[in-house]
Amino acid sequence: MKKTVQILSMLLIALTVMVSCKKDTDPADRDFFVGTYKGSVSYRNGESTITSSDGKVTVSKVGETYNFYFGNNIPDITGVKFEKKGDNSYVSIGSGLTGISIDASNLTIRVAKDSQIWTADCTR
Repeated sequence: MKKTVQILSMLLIALTVMVSCKKDTDPADRDFFVGTYKGSVSYRNGESTITSSDGKVTVSKVGETYNFYFGNNIPDITGVKFEKKGDNSYVSIGSGLTGISIDASNLTIRVAKDSQIWTADCTR
């Protein structure tokens, strides 16, 4: 009986340790890029150009896609998918929305779509 209690106690301790130790996750897997980046932004379409040296871009994630919300009356970029490039750095993929790279502290946008051009060089 004493030996059975020892074995059950050891199994219980081992189970507790295995459950409490979680696998280390990459910060990028925890929506690390979501937030506000500040810096120079610009937008150009066939009719007008908007430029700001103190602009901001707010990044949010919905499902598997990211959205980029600009201030200064610049249209938003939504539904962007990314693939990992290097350590904790991502680049946009997909038709018409390539040209965005993001990491924990930098956001660079060079997107041309439907005669519109967005640019941003921002940090946080």
